[in-house]
Amino acid sequence: MPYTIDSARNIFPSTLSADAVPATIARFGQLSAEDQLALIWFAYLEMGKAITIAAPGAANMQFAENTLNQIKQMTPMEQSQAMCDLANRADTEVSRTYATWTPNLKLGFWYQLGEWMEQGLVAPIPEGYKLSANASAVLQAIRSLESGQQITVLRNAVVDMGYDTGKLGSFTRVSEPVAPPKSMSQRTQVSIEGVANSTVLEYMNNLNANDFDALIALFTPDGALQPPFRKPIAGREAILRFFKEECQNLRLLPERGVSEPAEDGYTQIKVTGKCQTPWFGADVGMNIAWRFLLNPDGKIFFVAIDLLASPKELLNLVR
Repeated sequence: MPYTIDSARNIFPSTLSADAVPATIARFGQLSAEDQLALIWFAYLEMGKAITIAAPGAANMQFAENTLNQIKQMTPMEQSQAMCDLANRADTEVSRTYATWTPNLKLGFWYQLGEWMEQGLVAPIPEGYKLSANASAVLQAIRSLESGQQITVLRNAVVDMGYDTGKLGSFTRVSEPVAPPKSMSQRTQVSIEGVANSTVLEYMNNLNANDFDALIALFTPDGALQPPFRKPIAGREAILRFFKEECQNLRLLPERGVSEPAEDGYTQIKVTGKCQTPWFGADVGMNIAWRFLLNPDGKIFFVAIDLLASPKELLNLVR
């Protein structure tokens, strides 16, 4: 029986993802706007002591510049209200503009606001502000997570803010420029203990090189990719857009894997390792599993990227 995307999602079912992440994100979403903003601010300051956060490049932030300057020129009360409106997903000019941005622009936007808060150019969280009991519990839950999981929670917290794009009608998605592929002389080749499959190796190497056109050619036309804690993205066009908008300058560090025959001539492969993002560089490596299902022609029909529950899951390659 041919695979479907739904059935493909069940390969290597023993893989344990970090379920604490979506649970913490859900708890964060139930907080008041004021508590959400304060929690992000406190977490930003706390993480900044242990993790070096990379400043976004000027080219990446040019599309958010007008909105940032608009907020910078507001009164402190208006600035606080604009940020609360984002958390409340209110129908305002700033919230509508923010909603059209890709995740990296949203992350850069909040990074810049955080820098301006420290410099006194944007209204900070009021001195002495006390988090509610629920917000304090969520902050403690974030503290208990590994650094890669903390990043995922805070990323999703700000990505989900802004006006509901489902209510915008037609709109143009705004993203930072796509980095050109690395030259052949700059590329490095990964090796994976236990896996020599050329498609999987090319997937890792092309993504590390920002060679998204070569990368998408590895997929079947009806293939799908499932990012952590999200629904599968189906079809080459949608997957290519995801790579360009959310996967630039990633560094994949696969370590080991296992390959097994599956039904109807398919092959299922699980690889574990780490992923570093340009926002945090070598300071933070997220523990990742990649679960591939390849068709009989060696093309990727499905790949799931899982944020693992713990470092020991890097060794969990059994079905």
